[in-house]
Amino acid sequence: MNFQPVDRLPMWEWAMWWDKTIDRWHGEGLPAELTGVFEIAEYFGLDPYQQFWFSTTEATIEATQHHVEGIVANTDDYLAVRPRLFPAHDQAIAAMAPWAARQARGDAVVWITFEGFFWFTRTLMGFERLMYAYYDQPELIHQINRDLTDFHIRMLRKVAAVCVPTFMTFAEDMSYNHGPMISRDVFDAFLAPYYHEFLPMVAELNIIPIVDTDGDVTRMVPWLQDVGIAGVLPLERQAGVDGMLLRQAFPTFQLIGHYDKMVMNRGEAAIRAEFERLVPLMKTGGFIPSVDHQTPPGVSLDEYRVYLRLLAEYVRA
Repeated sequence: MNFQPVDRLPMWEWAMWWDKTIDRWHGEGLPAELTGVFEIAEYFGLDPYQQFWFSTTEATIEATQHHVEGIVANTDDYLAVRPRLFPAHDQAIAAMAPWAARQARGDAVVWITFEGFFWFTRTLMGFERLMYAYYDQPELIHQINRDLTDFHIRMLRKVAAVCVPTFMTFAEDMSYNHGPMISRDVFDAFLAPYYHEFLPMVAELNIIPIVDTDGDVTRMVPWLQDVGIAGVLPLERQAGVDGMLLRQAFPTFQLIGHYDKMVMNRGEAAIRAEFERLVPLMKTGGFIPSVDHQTPPGVSLDEYRVYLRLLAEYVRA
């Protein structure tokens, strides 16, 4: 990711697989006792990347938020729910220690995920209500994001005492197939100040900050660069993203994903052709090829094994 020469690129699936995909594969030969995504990744021979997602709502490293979606309409609602938010995560952080040792030996990569300043407000308020709130209740949005920033700072200090991750992602999902869901003015007013406050701490720890946003991120890349974000994922091909155009426009921006998941059940020739499309981008550095979101249940276990075989070939090409 630092544009240095390497012996090969990582073999990594950042989003792993749908639960329905795993259910299908259990019926096609995946051992039934393998149910967790990290143990399945090990079974497939993928590189050991261990993610810790620090939920704002539960003391878990999973993205469990459905019980709070859309429950905030105003400041009183937020103040009522705030005591239930921002857990300490002490057990999850303690569980990072063995992975820190593996990372220190060069045997694994540890990464963390924090919920972003668009993601979290949208979760609490719902999309439509949030869009109005940017105009009707701006102070509420700032209050939520100030609290979120304080939470991130606390969490990162505690995490860094146990394990300094190689990189981190901000869960944002603030773009769709026609581009950003918000304007540059909204980004600058409601998100940028909190990225500016938090990211210097990330930089001091030499952690690579990546934004996770689906859809077409192209117009948003300069916004992210301006606040100190180093890269993006997943570069969804179905949304029209062109990784080589991004590389040409933003030569130092780091990219992850971009392998079109929709070709994975179309036979080996199509799977290979998609890798060939990515070869020029792979050769530029600063890019890790990976499925551009979770492998869908329409992909059989045999088809996925073909993908893995070709992935192993192309990361060494």
